[in-house]
Amino acid sequence: MTAPDEWDLLEERTEYETGWYDGGYDLLEQPDGTEKRYFWAELPAAVVVVARIDGSVLEDVADGEPAADDRLLFVEQYRPTIRETHLELPAGIVEDGESYTQAATRELEEETGFRPSSTALLQEYAVATGVLRHDRAIVYAEGLEPGDRELDSNEFLEVTTVPVSEALERAREQPTNDATLSGLLLAAEDGLL
Repeated sequence: MTAPDEWDLLEERTEYETGWYDGGYDLLEQPDGTEKRYFWAELPAAVVVVARIDGSVLEDVADGEPAADDRLLFVEQYRPTIRETHLELPAGIVEDGESYTQAATRELEEETGFRPSSTALLQEYAVATGVLRHDRAIVYAEGLEPGDRELDSNEFLEVTTVPVSEALERAREQPTNDATLSGLLLAAEDGLL
């Protein structure tokens, strides 16, 4: 395995800034002496929230009675980049000065209108390391209570719930995405689903 000190950074260039992410390349001298450009996009850190809501908090749509089991909160949203509507876990950008759990609490309330009484960081990890400079964390939230929903100007979300026992199976239906699958798999591995 090559060590980082066997790679010499000859140039780092930001070619564009979008307000959402920056893109550019690093020109590196590789361990064998050759030079190569490695292109990257840099995005702010993000958080994905696995939010469990007590079934008694929700009314069953069919008969107005409390749901019999706990559920997970999801949002359905159209993703213009890939031109598909996805069922996703709530997620968003970590703002300056926020921890992942603070960002999870804020994003969950903004997107779904529910505020958690407790959160736990399940995992922090780097995403798509061959092309992205982007960290993400999965946060588990529970003890949800009604709060104030406040969508961003580019968020057109429908909030829905899925029984905990069906969440992973439902999330694996196409179309699906990495953040939702990672979040649910980590929560399941930790015995939370």
